[in-house]
Amino acid sequence: MKIYQILTTLSFGDAVSNDCLAIRKLLIDRGYKTMTFAENIDKRIIENDIKYYNKLPKIKDDDIILYHLSTGTALNRRIKELPGRKFVIYHNITPPDFFVQYSGRLAKLCADGHDETVALKDTFEGGFCDSSFNRDQLISYGFKCPLEVRPILIPFEDYKKEPDQAVIDSMNDGVKNVLFVGRVAPNKCQQDLISMLYAYRKMYKDPIRLILVGSSVGTEKYMARLKCYAEALGLEDVVFTGQIPFSQILAYYRSADAFVCMSEHEGFCVPLTEAMSFDVPILAYDSCAVPETLGGSGAVIGTKDPATVAAYLHEILNNEELRRLMIADQRTRLADFSYDRVAERFMDILTGFIGDRG
Repeated sequence: MKIYQILTTLSFGDAVSNDCLAIRKLLIDRGYKTMTFAENIDKRIIENDIKYYNKLPKIKDDDIILYHLSTGTALNRRIKELPGRKFVIYHNITPPDFFVQYSGRLAKLCADGHDETVALKDTFEGGFCDSSFNRDQLISYGFKCPLEVRPILIPFEDYKKEPDQAVIDSMNDGVKNVLFVGRVAPNKCQQDLISMLYAYRKMYKDPIRLILVGSSVGTEKYMARLKCYAEALGLEDVVFTGQIPFSQILAYYRSADAFVCMSEHEGFCVPLTEAMSFDVPILAYDSCAVPETLGGSGAVIGTKDPATVAAYLHEILNNEELRRLMIADQRTRLADFSYDRVAERFMDILTGFIGDRG
Protein backbone atom coordinates (compact mmCIF):
# COMPACT_ATOMS: atom_id res chain seq x y z
CA MET A 1 0.00 0.00 0.00
CA LYS A 2 1.15 3.52 -0.88
CA ILE A 3 -0.31 6.88 0.05
CA TYR A 4 -0.52 9.42 -2.76
CA GLN A 5 -1.20 13.09 -2.12
CA ILE A 6 -2.64 14.88 -5.14
CA LEU A 7 -3.25 18.62 -5.55
CA THR A 8 -3.35 21.31 -8.21
CA THR A 9 -0.40 23.49 -7.21
CA LEU A 10 2.51 22.90 -4.85
CA SER A 11 4.35 26.09 -3.99
CA PHE A 12 5.98 27.95 -1.12
CA GLY A 13 3.92 30.06 1.23
CA ASP A 14 0.29 29.12 0.68
CA ALA A 15 -1.62 27.19 3.32
CA VAL A 16 -2.67 24.27 1.10
CA SER A 17 0.87 23.57 -0.11
CA ASN A 18 2.33 23.94 3.38
CA ASP A 19 -0.26 21.52 4.75
CA CYS A 20 0.54 19.02 2.00
CA LEU A 21 4.28 19.23 2.64
CA ALA A 22 3.78 18.88 6.40
CA ILE A 23 1.59 15.80 5.88
CA ARG A 24 4.22 14.37 3.52
CA LYS A 25 6.90 14.67 6.21
CA LEU A 26 4.59 13.23 8.86
CA LEU A 27 3.79 10.18 6.72
CA ILE A 28 7.47 9.61 5.97
CA ASP A 29 8.34 9.92 9.66
CA ARG A 30 5.64 7.36 10.50
CA GLY A 31 7.08 4.87 8.00
CA TYR A 32 4.48 5.10 5.23
CA LYS A 33 5.40 4.87 1.56
CA THR A 34 4.17 8.12 0.09
CA MET A 35 4.48 10.30 -3.00
CA THR A 36 3.03 13.68 -3.93
CA PHE A 37 1.75 14.73 -7.36
CA ALA A 38 0.68 18.17 -8.58
CA GLU A 39 -0.10 19.86 -11.87
CA ASN A 40 2.13 22.80 -10.97
CA ILE A 41 5.25 22.59 -8.79
CA ASP A 42 7.49 25.43 -7.62
CA LYS A 43 10.92 24.96 -9.17
CA ARG A 44 12.53 25.24 -5.74
CA ILE A 45 10.82 22.00 -4.64
CA ILE A 46 13.12 19.21 -5.83
CA GLU A 47 12.26 16.22 -3.62
CA ASN A 48 12.42 12.87 -5.46
CA ASP A 49 9.00 11.82 -4.20
CA ILE A 50 7.28 14.99 -5.47
CA LYS A 51 6.41 14.82 -9.17
CA TYR A 52 4.13 16.31 -11.80
CA TYR A 53 0.68 14.79 -12.06
CA ASN A 54 1.36 13.42 -15.55
CA LYS A 55 3.94 11.13 -13.92
CA LEU A 56 1.32 9.52 -11.69
CA PRO A 57 1.98 5.75 -11.71
CA LYS A 58 -0.63 3.03 -12.00
CA ILE A 59 -2.57 3.06 -8.76
CA LYS A 60 -3.65 -0.19 -7.13
CA ASP A 61 -7.06 -0.74 -5.62
CA ASP A 62 -5.69 -0.77 -2.07
CA ASP A 63 -3.54 2.36 -2.50
CA ILE A 64 -4.65 5.51 -0.68
CA ILE A 65 -5.29 8.87 -2.36
CA LEU A 66 -5.39 12.01 -0.24
CA TYR A 67 -6.86 14.70 -2.49
CA HIS A 68 -6.42 18.37 -1.55
CA LEU A 69 -9.50 20.25 -2.78
CA SER A 70 -9.31 24.04 -2.83
CA THR A 71 -10.11 25.38 -6.33
CA GLY A 72 -11.52 24.64 -9.73
CA THR A 73 -9.31 22.31 -11.77
CA ALA A 74 -9.48 19.50 -14.30
CA LEU A 75 -8.17 17.26 -11.50
CA ASN A 76 -11.56 17.55 -9.83
CA ARG A 77 -12.97 15.58 -12.75
CA ARG A 78 -10.05 13.19 -13.20
CA ILE A 79 -9.98 12.17 -9.54
CA LYS A 80 -13.35 10.46 -9.92
CA GLU A 81 -11.94 8.01 -12.46
CA LEU A 82 -8.84 6.98 -10.52
CA PRO A 83 -8.74 3.59 -8.74
CA GLY A 84 -7.68 3.32 -5.11
CA ARG A 85 -9.28 4.41 -1.86
CA LYS A 86 -9.94 8.14 -2.04
CA PHE A 87 -10.16 10.65 0.80
CA VAL A 88 -10.66 14.39 0.43
CA ILE A 89 -8.71 17.05 2.34
CA TYR A 90 -11.03 20.03 2.03
CA HIS A 91 -9.61 23.54 2.36
CA ASN A 92 -12.71 25.40 1.12
CA ILE A 93 -13.21 27.38 -2.10
CA THR A 94 -13.60 31.15 -2.17
CA PRO A 95 -17.01 32.30 -3.48
CA PRO A 96 -16.57 33.62 -7.06
CA ASP A 97 -18.46 36.86 -6.38
CA PHE A 98 -15.39 38.32 -4.68
CA PHE A 99 -13.39 38.15 -7.92
CA VAL A 100 -15.93 39.11 -10.60
CA GLN A 101 -14.85 42.75 -10.93
CA TYR A 102 -11.13 42.00 -10.64
CA SER A 103 -10.38 38.75 -12.46
CA GLY A 104 -12.70 36.81 -14.70
CA ARG A 105 -10.26 33.90 -14.67
CA LEU A 106 -10.25 33.59 -10.88
CA ALA A 107 -14.01 34.05 -10.69
CA LYS A 108 -14.45 31.18 -13.15
CA LEU A 109 -11.98 28.98 -11.25
CA CYS A 110 -13.91 29.49 -8.03
CA ALA A 111 -17.29 28.97 -9.71
CA ASP A 112 -16.02 25.80 -11.39
CA GLY A 113 -14.55 24.68 -8.07
CA HIS A 114 -17.91 25.01 -6.37
CA ASP A 115 -19.72 23.02 -9.05
CA GLU A 116 -16.96 20.39 -9.21
CA THR A 117 -17.02 19.99 -5.43
CA VAL A 118 -20.74 19.27 -5.49
CA ALA A 119 -20.14 16.74 -8.30
CA LEU A 120 -17.58 14.95 -6.07
CA LYS A 121 -20.04 14.31 -3.23
CA ASP A 122 -20.13 10.53 -3.83
CA THR A 123 -16.43 10.10 -4.72
CA PHE A 124 -14.67 9.74 -1.36
CA GLU A 125 -14.71 7.22 1.49
CA GLY A 126 -14.06 9.98 4.00
CA GLY A 127 -12.70 13.47 4.43
CA PHE A 128 -10.43 15.71 6.48
CA CYS A 129 -11.76 19.26 6.98
CA ASP A 130 -9.64 22.17 8.25
CA SER A 131 -12.58 23.44 10.31
CA SER A 132 -16.16 22.70 11.27
CA PHE A 133 -17.09 25.52 8.89
CA ASN A 134 -15.56 23.54 6.02
CA ARG A 135 -17.20 20.30 7.15
CA ASP A 136 -20.62 21.94 7.34
CA GLN A 137 -20.15 23.27 3.82
CA LEU A 138 -19.42 19.80 2.42
CA ILE A 139 -22.46 18.43 4.22
CA SER A 140 -24.58 21.18 2.63
CA TYR A 141 -23.23 20.05 -0.76
CA GLY A 142 -24.56 16.55 -0.14
CA PHE A 143 -21.44 14.72 1.09
CA LYS A 144 -22.53 11.62 3.01
CA CYS A 145 -19.10 10.10 3.78
CA PRO A 146 -17.55 10.48 7.26
CA LEU A 147 -16.01 13.97 7.57
CA GLU A 148 -13.54 14.65 10.38
CA VAL A 149 -12.26 18.05 11.52
CA ARG A 150 -8.54 18.52 12.03
CA PRO A 151 -6.60 21.81 11.93
CA ILE A 152 -3.96 22.47 9.30
CA LEU A 153 -0.64 20.86 10.28
CA ILE A 154 1.82 23.66 11.03
CA PRO A 155 5.49 23.05 11.91
CA PHE A 156 5.84 25.96 14.33
CA GLU A 157 9.56 25.29 14.77
CA ASP A 158 9.99 27.04 11.42
CA TYR A 159 8.92 30.32 13.05
CA LYS A 160 11.96 30.21 15.31
CA LYS A 161 14.28 30.73 12.35
CA GLU A 162 16.32 33.91 12.07
CA PRO A 163 14.26 36.93 10.96
CA ASP A 164 15.51 39.61 8.58
CA GLN A 165 17.26 42.11 10.84
CA ALA A 166 17.09 44.93 8.31
CA VAL A 167 13.27 44.74 8.32
CA ILE A 168 13.19 44.69 12.13
CA ASP A 169 15.44 47.75 12.27
CA SER A 170 13.27 49.62 9.77
CA MET A 171 10.14 48.95 11.84
CA ASN A 172 11.73 49.93 15.15
CA ASP A 173 11.18 53.70 14.90
CA GLY A 174 8.58 54.40 17.58
CA VAL A 175 5.59 53.90 15.26
CA LYS A 176 3.10 51.15 16.21
CA ASN A 177 2.97 48.42 13.58
CA VAL A 178 -0.43 46.97 12.61
CA LEU A 179 -0.06 43.81 10.54
CA PHE A 180 -2.11 41.65 8.24
CA VAL A 181 -0.64 38.66 6.41
CA GLY A 182 -2.48 37.06 3.53
CA ARG A 183 -2.82 37.02 -0.19
CA VAL A 184 -3.86 40.40 -1.60
CA ALA A 185 -7.34 39.34 -2.69
CA PRO A 186 -10.85 40.80 -2.51
CA ASN A 187 -12.10 38.22 0.01
CA LYS A 188 -9.33 39.30 2.40
CA CYS A 189 -10.81 42.83 2.35
CA GLN A 190 -7.59 44.81 2.72
CA GLN A 191 -9.60 47.92 1.79
CA ASP A 192 -11.30 47.70 5.19
CA LEU A 193 -7.91 47.83 6.89
CA ILE A 194 -7.06 50.98 4.95
CA SER A 195 -10.39 52.51 6.01
CA MET A 196 -9.57 51.58 9.61
CA LEU A 197 -6.19 53.30 9.37
CA TYR A 198 -7.80 56.48 8.03
CA ALA A 199 -10.34 56.52 10.88
CA TYR A 200 -7.59 55.89 13.43
CA ARG A 201 -5.59 58.86 12.12
CA LYS A 202 -8.64 61.10 12.45
CA MET A 203 -9.49 59.91 15.95
CA TYR A 204 -6.10 59.54 17.66
CA LYS A 205 -2.71 61.18 17.67
CA ASP A 206 -0.44 58.20 18.30
CA PRO A 207 1.32 57.20 15.07
CA ILE A 208 0.67 53.79 13.49
CA ARG A 209 1.49 52.15 10.19
CA LEU A 210 -0.35 49.40 8.35
CA ILE A 211 1.69 46.54 6.91
CA LEU A 212 0.03 44.34 4.31
CA VAL A 213 2.12 41.25 3.65
CA GLY A 214 1.13 39.09 0.72
CA SER A 215 1.38 38.41 -2.99
CA SER A 216 -0.93 40.04 -5.54
CA VAL A 217 -0.10 37.69 -8.41
CA GLY A 218 -3.35 37.22 -10.31
CA THR A 219 -5.07 40.04 -8.41
CA GLU A 220 -3.07 42.98 -9.72
CA LYS A 221 -6.23 44.98 -10.47
CA TYR A 222 -7.32 44.71 -6.84
CA MET A 223 -3.84 45.72 -5.65
CA ALA A 224 -3.91 48.78 -7.90
CA ARG A 225 -7.27 49.77 -6.44
CA LEU A 226 -5.96 49.43 -2.89
CA LYS A 227 -2.98 51.66 -3.66
CA CYS A 228 -5.21 54.26 -5.29
CA TYR A 229 -7.53 54.17 -2.28
CA ALA A 230 -4.68 54.71 0.19
CA GLU A 231 -3.31 57.55 -1.93
CA ALA A 232 -6.72 59.21 -2.22
CA LEU A 233 -7.01 59.15 1.58
CA GLY A 234 -3.55 60.67 1.95
CA LEU A 235 -2.19 57.64 3.80
CA GLU A 236 1.56 57.31 3.37
CA ASP A 237 2.17 54.69 6.06
CA VAL A 238 0.60 51.74 4.23
CA VAL A 239 3.29 49.20 3.42
CA PHE A 240 2.56 46.75 0.59
CA THR A 241 5.33 44.17 0.75
CA GLY A 242 4.32 41.93 -2.14
CA GLN A 243 5.67 38.38 -2.08
CA ILE A 244 8.69 38.33 0.22
CA PRO A 245 11.13 35.78 1.69
CA PHE A 246 10.11 33.88 4.81
CA SER A 247 12.79 35.65 6.87
CA GLN A 248 11.11 38.99 6.14
CA ILE A 249 7.67 37.62 7.06
CA LEU A 250 9.13 36.52 10.40
CA ALA A 251 10.56 40.01 10.88
CA TYR A 252 7.20 41.68 10.32
CA TYR A 253 5.54 39.35 12.82
CA ARG A 254 8.27 40.07 15.38
CA SER A 255 7.79 43.83 14.82
CA ALA A 256 3.98 43.81 15.00
CA ASP A 257 2.04 45.45 17.82
CA ALA A 258 -1.33 44.10 16.63
CA PHE A 259 -2.69 41.78 13.96
CA VAL A 260 -5.96 42.87 12.35
CA CYS A 261 -8.02 40.64 10.03
CA MET A 262 -11.09 41.96 8.21
CA SER A 263 -11.35 38.97 5.85
CA GLU A 264 -14.83 37.83 4.81
CA HIS A 265 -13.92 34.33 3.72
CA GLU A 266 -11.55 31.95 5.51
CA GLY A 267 -11.66 28.17 5.73
CA PHE A 268 -9.13 28.24 8.59
CA CYS A 269 -6.79 31.31 8.40
CA VAL A 270 -3.27 30.14 9.25
CA PRO A 271 -1.95 33.71 9.87
CA LEU A 272 -4.11 33.87 13.00
CA THR A 273 -2.12 30.99 14.49
CA GLU A 274 1.10 32.61 13.31
CA ALA A 275 0.20 35.82 15.14
CA MET A 276 -0.56 33.74 18.24
CA SER A 277 2.88 32.15 18.04
CA PHE A 278 4.52 35.61 18.06
CA ASP A 279 2.36 36.92 20.95
CA VAL A 280 0.72 39.53 18.71
CA PRO A 281 -2.78 40.52 19.95
CA ILE A 282 -5.44 39.78 17.32
CA LEU A 283 -8.47 41.82 16.29
CA ALA A 284 -10.64 40.04 13.71
CA TYR A 285 -13.95 40.36 11.91
CA ASP A 286 -16.55 37.73 12.79
CA SER A 287 -16.74 35.71 9.58
CA CYS A 288 -16.61 32.09 8.38
CA ALA A 289 -13.99 30.01 10.24
CA VAL A 290 -12.23 32.94 11.94
CA PRO A 291 -14.04 32.72 15.33
CA GLU A 292 -13.56 28.95 15.31
CA THR A 293 -9.82 29.25 14.75
CA LEU A 294 -9.51 31.88 17.46
CA GLY A 295 -11.49 29.66 19.82
CA GLY A 296 -12.43 32.42 22.24
CA SER A 297 -9.04 34.16 22.11
CA GLY A 298 -8.26 37.48 20.45
CA ALA A 299 -10.99 40.08 19.95
CA VAL A 300 -13.76 39.22 17.49
CA ILE A 301 -15.82 42.15 16.23
CA GLY A 302 -19.14 41.98 14.41
CA THR A 303 -18.88 45.27 12.52
CA LYS A 304 -16.61 46.82 9.92
CA ASP A 305 -17.43 50.40 10.80
CA PRO A 306 -13.97 52.03 10.51
CA ALA A 307 -14.36 54.20 13.60
CA THR A 308 -15.49 51.27 15.76
CA VAL A 309 -12.65 49.04 14.52
CA ALA A 310 -10.19 51.89 15.12
CA ALA A 311 -11.46 52.32 18.68
CA TYR A 312 -10.96 48.61 19.40
CA LEU A 313 -7.49 48.76 17.90
CA HIS A 314 -6.55 51.84 19.96
CA GLU A 315 -7.51 50.03 23.16
CA ILE A 316 -5.48 46.95 22.17
CA LEU A 317 -2.43 49.04 21.32
CA ASN A 318 -2.52 51.16 24.48
CA ASN A 319 -4.03 49.05 27.28
CA GLU A 320 -1.18 46.93 28.65
CA GLU A 321 -3.38 44.84 30.93
CA LEU A 322 -5.71 44.03 28.04
CA ARG A 323 -2.73 43.05 25.90
CA ARG A 324 -1.42 40.78 28.63
CA LEU A 325 -4.77 39.01 28.98
CA MET A 326 -5.20 38.66 25.20
CA ILE A 327 -1.73 37.17 24.78
CA ALA A 328 -2.36 34.72 27.63
CA ASP A 329 -5.63 33.56 26.01
CA GLN A 330 -3.94 33.25 22.63
CA ARG A 331 -1.14 31.13 24.09
CA THR A 332 -3.75 28.79 25.56
CA ARG A 333 -5.51 28.50 22.21
CA LEU A 334 -2.23 28.02 20.35
CA ALA A 335 -1.60 24.83 22.33
CA ASP A 336 -4.54 23.27 20.46
CA PHE A 337 -2.60 23.74 17.21
CA SER A 338 0.72 22.32 18.39
CA TYR A 339 2.41 20.19 15.76
CA ASP A 340 2.39 17.06 17.92
CA ARG A 341 -1.29 17.40 18.84
CA VAL A 342 -2.47 18.03 15.27
CA ALA A 343 -0.16 15.32 13.91
CA GLU A 344 -1.71 12.77 16.28
CA ARG A 345 -5.19 13.95 15.37
CA PHE A 346 -4.41 13.54 11.66
CA MET A 347 -2.96 10.06 12.14
CA ASP A 348 -5.89 8.98 14.32
CA ILE A 349 -8.31 10.00 11.57
CA LEU A 350 -6.20 8.40 8.85
CA THR A 351 -5.83 5.06 10.61
CA GLY A 352 -9.50 5.17 11.47
CA PHE A 353 -10.27 5.51 7.77
CA ILE A 354 -7.77 2.99 6.36
CA GLY A 355 -6.91 0.77 9.33
CA ASP A 356 -3.56 0.61 11.09
CA ARG A 357 -0.93 0.57 8.30
CA GLY A 358 -3.80 -0.06 5.85
